[in-house]
Amino acid sequence: MPSKPAPIKKAANKEPAKKEEKAAEPEPAPEAAPAEAAPAEAPAEGEAAPAEGEAAPAEAAPAEAPAAEEPKPPTPPPADAAAPAPEETPAAAAEAPADAAAPAVEETPAAAAEAPADAAAAPATEEAAPAADGEAPAADAEAAEAAEAAPEEPKAPTPPPPPPKEPTSAPVDLFIEDKNDTSVTIIWSQPETIGHTGLDGYTIEIAKDGTEDWKAVNEEPQKSCRYVIKNLTTGDRLKIRVVAVNAGGRSGPCALPEAVLVKEVADRPKVRMPRFLRQRYVANVGAKINLTIPFTGKPKPVVSWTKDGQPLDTKRVNIRSTDRDSIVFIRAAERDDSGVFEMCVKVDDFEDKAQFILQIVELPGAPASLKIVDTWGFNVALEWTPPKDNGNTEITGYSIQKADKKTGDWFTVLEHYHRLNATISDLIMGNTYNFRAFSENKCGISESAIVAKQEAKILKTGIDYKPPEYKERDSSEAPKFTTSLNDRATTVGYSTKLLCSVRGSPKPKVQWMKNQMIIGDDPKYRQICVQGICSLEIRKPGNFDGGVYSCKAKNDHGEATVSCKLEVKQPAVADADKK
Repeated sequence: MPSKPAPIKKAANKEPAKKEEKAAEPEPAPEAAPAEAAPAEAPAEGEAAPAEGEAAPAEAAPAEAPAAEEPKPPTPPPADAAAPAPEETPAAAAEAPADAAAPAVEETPAAAAEAPADAAAAPATEEAAPAADGEAPAADAEAAEAAEAAPEEPKAPTPPPPPPKEPTSAPVDLFIEDKNDTSVTIIWSQPETIGHTGLDGYTIEIAKDGTEDWKAVNEEPQKSCRYVIKNLTTGDRLKIRVVAVNAGGRSGPCALPEAVLVKEVADRPKVRMPRFLRQRYVANVGAKINLTIPFTGKPKPVVSWTKDGQPLDTKRVNIRSTDRDSIVFIRAAERDDSGVFEMCVKVDDFEDKAQFILQIVELPGAPASLKIVDTWGFNVALEWTPPKDNGNTEITGYSIQKADKKTGDWFTVLEHYHRLNATISDLIMGNTYNFRAFSENKCGISESAIVAKQEAKILKTGIDYKPPEYKERDSSEAPKFTTSLNDRATTVGYSTKLLCSVRGSPKPKVQWMKNQMIIGDDPKYRQICVQGICSLEIRKPGNFDGGVYSCKAKNDHGEATVSCKLEVKQPAVADADKK
């Protein structure tokens, strides 16, 4: 039985076949022989031909014949090739033996049929005829060995290749900032990884929901991370994505998670009244009024204004409204501009209102009247009435001034006074005075004053001083000792003093006694009584000065006595003195 054809290695042997083709290109071949010539010559070439012949079935030749109808011109051989070598397919190169004759054998049509049908199959069949003589393959093999043995010329070191240009990572945090009937505003954040090539910009792409027909909406890369996609059709549902672009190409896309419906976002209108307008807004006459009141709502609300329930006078008040706020402007305010301003914003069937009070004020007028009610001594009593014109705000006080008729100079005696009457004191006797009053409010003091029609004259009158009568207090009191005498002991020859204190009214008379005997003007004793403190000094008492001493106080209301015992001791004598 015929042996099984050897398996043809296709992918693994393509590279060696290409190397042999570069080493030696085949000679220009004559016109291709008939398709039947290839099988006839195959048995005559070497030992490998039968193996190839057995592997080819009988019908292989007709299958290969159409590929060899029209030969292609061979590629010219390189300058360093010694001789052309027959072309081999990858399958034939893998099956050829190691001797020099085997490489010269061209693959049979059967082997060519087994190989992939590429563009080189037809020339390989046509070049089989020149390889039949056997001399050219031998010369080609020697030339190939000589070329391999020859040393290669040294080459200059190749510089390192530049780093590859890589695109950035995809943008992040893409979401919708705003949208309306014809546009969608998107914002995003830059990629986390940009690389050394930098970032040229972003491309914004859209596609209708349900399709993948992405179209860029910006011609040039967008530098900013915010873009407004305009000229859209209301009601379209679009997919949106953003791509970062640099020298390395496009990054991955960052797309919205869901398609966007192009439609106005309907928000209920809301007036955002500033805090300083929530209370009464006060301005002076002639001041410029410029108030901005923001509001929200979609689609754009319709704004309207009224003053005290009536339409605004556009000649006096200018209103400028935008998509987000409304401005009230008055070039020079007047008192007639005061009132309650109400703002109304309306979207479809929804509306919101807010109001503020504008008050234009100026200096007040003078008090309506001033008169002198009474004059007495050095004092004058005044009364006045509030002004007719308060300057469109409340009166905060009054100022009162006086002027001496002799000099005519005005001096302020009361300032920021809240009552409507006052008493002016400390006036000079014999002088005549005039008085006037001013009004005050938030803007200041009135420009004019009201002067009292009457004059106040302080008369010179005699003064009789009558001292007040006081009832004398009865302080009569019988004598009473507040401090009594204490018993004492002393030594012969050492002076001592007895003390006590007494009170009474009238001042009582004090007497000292010894053993119930009155001590007179004896120089041995010294008696002192000052401010009710009574003392008896006994100068160098002897053995007979001891006894009971008494102090007696007496006045018209009675008498009192205190006593004490005085002991006089002998001095201690040493034993030597006794002997």
